[in-house]
Amino acid sequence: MTRRGGYILHVDGTCEGDSPNLFCGLDEISELVLDTIKIPSEKKEQLVPFFQRIKDQYGEPKALVHDMGRGIIAAVEEVFAGVADFICHFHFLRDLGKDLMLDEYTTLQKHLRKFKVRPLLRQRAKYLEQKINPACQSIDEIIVSIESGSWQTTSFENIPLITTYALIQWIFEYPRQSSGYGFPFDRPHLDFYRRLQNAHQLLKKIMNVHLCDNIKDNKPFFQTYRTFKDVVEDKQLNELAASIERKSAVFDKLRIAMRIALPESKSGINDDGDDADMKNIEKKVTVFRKWLASDTQRKETYAKMLEQIDKYWEKLFADPLPVSTSEGVVYIQPQRTNNILERFFRGEKRRGRKKSGTASMSKLLKSLLADTPLVQNLKNAEYLEIILNGCKSLAERFSKIDAHMVQQEMKAANNDSEKILPAIKKLIRDSDLTKKISSLFLSNAK
Repeated sequence: MTRRGGYILHVDGTCEGDSPNLFCGLDEISELVLDTIKIPSEKKEQLVPFFQRIKDQYGEPKALVHDMGRGIIAAVEEVFAGVADFICHFHFLRDLGKDLMLDEYTTLQKHLRKFKVRPLLRQRAKYLEQKINPACQSIDEIIVSIESGSWQTTSFENIPLITTYALIQWIFEYPRQSSGYGFPFDRPHLDFYRRLQNAHQLLKKIMNVHLCDNIKDNKPFFQTYRTFKDVVEDKQLNELAASIERKSAVFDKLRIAMRIALPESKSGINDDGDDADMKNIEKKVTVFRKWLASDTQRKETYAKMLEQIDKYWEKLFADPLPVSTSEGVVYIQPQRTNNILERFFRGEKRRGRKKSGTASMSKLLKSLLADTPLVQNLKNAEYLEIILNGCKSLAERFSKIDAHMVQQEMKAANNDSEKILPAIKKLIRDSDLTKKISSLFLSNAK
């Protein structure tokens, strides 16, 4: 580590349910776990001794990267005073977005649940599915008609069944609009509501065209239309959705300025952000901040966002750090996210679930030895050589460990799904399905 010019310390913790917090310190440069501890919570008094231990063992880091937890920030300021200290851009945006939209988004979610629209649509889909004959030749013709936007069939018998069934399943495909970042970057309940409105508006148009006069049984159109009429016309839901969308547009503008968790990206929680120049990012965020404060009403609406940007400004933009190595002075750019640790924790949880066979990590985190994550360092050849200490294998090295000490450490540490027709499944994955159905029905209406 000294030969490489030191280390950049990333710190974070993970817990589940009522489990203790497994807190880790990891070096960005070598990707080695430097130290771990199990603590009740991320409070300053719990973290100061841990940070002090890392400082005693490895000296002061060149920089630190972490989230916006008050306990972490307070402990860092006490133990690593004067060390370059940076906030993870992803965590910064996530916390800022939650402050901006969470209350309204939660209200939207709860209000949607009151209408019980999901179970009603599930029932409607199941009823339609039972009415559809999978062997019917006209099914493929209708699907081709929808995809091409022109009628490829002379049989109108199954059109209402297939069309409404496909629309309902398309509504339930709303998670596909998410990018894998989670809220507030993804707003799945808002996407679901907008798909409801989109499908409802389309059904209304279809029922008004003369083509429906040629179809003997239009019940599927009318019955499905009535199923979610109340929810899409609800005034409170419409106002909530409109407000969230306005705020989302501002939030997404900041995401684009910071070049991370971009709306069009599909990197999900593994997103480390663009390799954009930090000065350029700072310049674009400066432009965004001026725009946000340039309008009186906008400034008032987004006062908390402005406050957060100003509060953490100095911790957001890291210049390359000069470090002395055996090969001379080199410059290191600290990663602008804490994803290196987030990925590490996901790996630990994945391995834990494989061993336990259960999804819940609460029990595992309770029984896990705090030092267990250090095992991952054995993938590093230099680290392994140091640990072996002259031995030829880990087995030989383990044979030299005092069994009584291990026993003491262990003792202390213990203190019915719906099937969708394949052709329909392919069809509903198209985000432009409503446009294609609209084109098919409305352009052919006379």
